[in-house]
Amino acid sequence: MRRKILTSAALLCCMVLAMAVADGLTGKWKGIIKTPDGHGIPVVYNFKADGDKLTGTSKSPEGVLDIMDGKITGDTFSFKTIGSEGDTYHTTGKMYTDSCGIDIDFGDLKVHLKVMRDTTK
Repeated sequence: MRRKILTSAALLCCMVLAMAVADGLTGKWKGIIKTPDGHGIPVVYNFKADGDKLTGTSKSPEGVLDIMDGKITGDTFSFKTIGSEGDTYHTTGKMYTDSCGIDIDFGDLKVHLKVMRDTTK
């Protein structure tokens, strides 16, 4: 009986933690994509978490792209965007206390960047 109660309590704690991480992802995040030639491209993500679904936008000097097929699993997330020329970019990320690590697959180029929550009003 005690084991059943402890197992139930542990599962409940895991669910609450996963929901807290997902809700913590909602908001505006900023970072810079470093290109192979050393330049930096500013990027802004506006994430909206709803349970295990992730939506929002990705904004760069190239324009604004919608986040599609977004999924949240624990402290990791994934989504895709479709560029202006129809190219699909797959993105994965991991949320930390004050930042997210993001990996973008541009096909022939894979990039890693760190984004920080934008706290300006």
